[in-house]
Amino acid sequence: MAQIFDPLPIRSITLPNRIAVSPMCEYSSKDGFANDWHLVHLGSRAVGGAGLVFTEATAVTPEGRISPEDLGIWSDAHIEFLARITHFLKSQGTVPGMQIAHAGRKGSTQKPWVGSSKLSPEEGAWVPVAPSAIGYSDKYPFPQALSKEGIRAVVEAFANAARRALDAGFRVLEIHAAHGYLIHEFYSPLSNQRTDEYGGSFENRTRLAREIVSAIRKQWPEHLPLFIRISATDWKEGGWDLDQAVELVKRLKPLGVDLIDCSSAGLVPDQQIVAGPGFQVPFAERIRRDTGVMTGTVGLIETKEQVAEILAKNQADLVLMAREFLRDPYWPLRAARALGHKISWPAQYLRAAPPDSPAREPLDLAKSTAKD
Repeated sequence: MAQIFDPLPIRSITLPNRIAVSPMCEYSSKDGFANDWHLVHLGSRAVGGAGLVFTEATAVTPEGRISPEDLGIWSDAHIEFLARITHFLKSQGTVPGMQIAHAGRKGSTQKPWVGSSKLSPEEGAWVPVAPSAIGYSDKYPFPQALSKEGIRAVVEAFANAARRALDAGFRVLEIHAAHGYLIHEFYSPLSNQRTDEYGGSFENRTRLAREIVSAIRKQWPEHLPLFIRISATDWKEGGWDLDQAVELVKRLKPLGVDLIDCSSAGLVPDQQIVAGPGFQVPFAERIRRDTGVMTGTVGLIETKEQVAEILAKNQADLVLMAREFLRDPYWPLRAARALGHKISWPAQYLRAAPPDSPAREPLDLAKSTAKD
C-alpha cells in the first residue's frame, strides 16, 4: 500500500513523494513570458515540500492561449526565465513539470477576475480554432474549423514545445487533453462533427491525441516521464465517457505515456456534474485497474486523510492538488508534521522544523541530465 511520502519512480525520475502541485492558470504573463510571479508561485510550493510542481497550462501557440495573459512556450525566447524557475525547483528537491496545452475554441477570452466573456478587438481578440465550427457558448468567440494543414501545424507545435521544455530544464511533461480544450474537443463527439479521418469513429476522434503523443516522444527523451491529462467523462449524455477513456489510454500506453492525470468535464456549459470530495477518484481507479497505466487523481482533495486513503486503496499512484495549495503552499510539511513523518526542510527553515528534521538536498538529476 502506497503512503503519502513514499517515492514514486517513473522511468529515470523518482518523485520524492506522492503529492504534486496541479497546473493552475495564473493569468499573469505578457506575450507568454514567465516572470517573478511564476518564480515565487511555483517556488513556494517547492519550498513547501511537493514532490512534483507543474506549471500552469502553457500554450504551444499564441492562438492556443485561453487569455492573452497565459504562459507560453511557442518561442525559444521563453526558455531563459523558465530555466531560472526549474533551477530553483530542483534546488528544493522538487521535480519540475510542465503542462503544455492548446485551448482550442475556449481561447480568446478574458482573464477571470476581469470577466468571463470573449475578448473585444481592443483587448486583442483572435479567432480560435477547433475540430468543427461549433462555439462553446454565446459568451465565447466562434471558432474556425482546423484544416488538415492546421492540424499538422498543431502537432508540430506540441513537439516543438516539448523540445523547449526540455531545454528549460523540465523533467516531467504533461499534455493537456482535458477540460474542453483542443485535444478534448477532438475526441468528444459533442464538439467534433468532422467527416474526414479526424472525425466520426472513436479511432478517428482520438487520432489527434495519438499523433501528438507520438510527435512529442520523438523530442522528449525516452528516459523522461510523459503524462497526459484527460477528461474521463463529459458529464453529458451522448458525449465522451469513462469506457471510451479506458480505450484511449490503452492506445496511448504503447506510444509512451506513463501516467494518466484523470480529471473530467469542461467541454460543454450544460454538463451535469455530480461533485463532492474525491468525486473523480473512481476514474483514476478504473483506468489504473483496466489499463495497467499509472494514474493521478484530482478534484476536491484537501486533507491528508483523503490522500492517505486514495493511496492505501491503490486508487491512484499520485495525488495532484490545486486550490488547497493556493491556501497552503506548505501542505506537505504540515501533513508530515501532523503524521509524525520525518521529511526534509529547507535549511533556512530548520529552526521551525520538528526536531532532527534533515536539511533539504537539491534534486539529483545527474543521471537524466547526462542522457539529455
